[in-house]
Amino acid sequence: MSNAITLEDFYKLFQESERQRQETERILRESLEFSRQEFDRRLTEADRRAAESKAEFDRRLAESKAEADRRAAEAEQRLARTEAIAAQTNQAVNSLSSRWGHFVENLVAPAVLRLFQERGIPVQEMYQRVKSARGSQNLEIDILAVNDDVAVVVEVKSRLTQDYVRRFLRNLSRFKTAFPHYGNYRIYGAMAAIEIDRDVDTYADHQGLFLIEQSGDSVYISSDTNFTPRTW
Repeated sequence: MSNAITLEDFYKLFQESERQRQETERILRESLEFSRQEFDRRLTEADRRAAESKAEFDRRLAESKAEADRRAAEAEQRLARTEAIAAQTNQAVNSLSSRWGHFVENLVAPAVLRLFQERGIPVQEMYQRVKSARGSQNLEIDILAVNDDVAVVVEVKSRLTQDYVRRFLRNLSRFKTAFPHYGNYRIYGAMAAIEIDRDVDTYADHQGLFLIEQSGDSVYISSDTNFTPRTW
């Protein structure tokens, strides 16, 4: 019996080979399509998560900004209230200091001529709230006691500090420029107060200033009787 391969056998082998090739291509195409779809799915998922993360970040950022703005607004309101309270307090303190200053001034003014006459300074005239407005040399004197060649410049404070003494010394140094008609006068300085900070009396004494203090319903010059006043 003959086992020779015929042309038909070759054709059948060719058909089987072609079928397998097509099946292989189909499997490859399906695999590629699956891979592409899986890649697209994963890419889409990644985009979705990124979008969600960005949205969450934007939400939290917006919440943080809103909270920061709220706190800043509250801080500004608290600051405004504090500044208003401070301004009111400062105004009240200034008003009280001004009233105390007027009180001291009204105590000193009636006695100022007698006080300095007793110290050998023969002043005969007294003026309150003396002002000069000569260009930049504006100056206001609380009390001014004078005669023909001597003037006593008195500064009145409810509470006397070293800083006030320094300011008064600067005012005394420009007194004759602000009031040139007293140019040939001997000028003395005095400071009056109800309350005096520690050691300020010694400082004023060293600067050659008379010191006037309260005693009951009146005032007196507390500078030592051997005190030598400075002249300007």
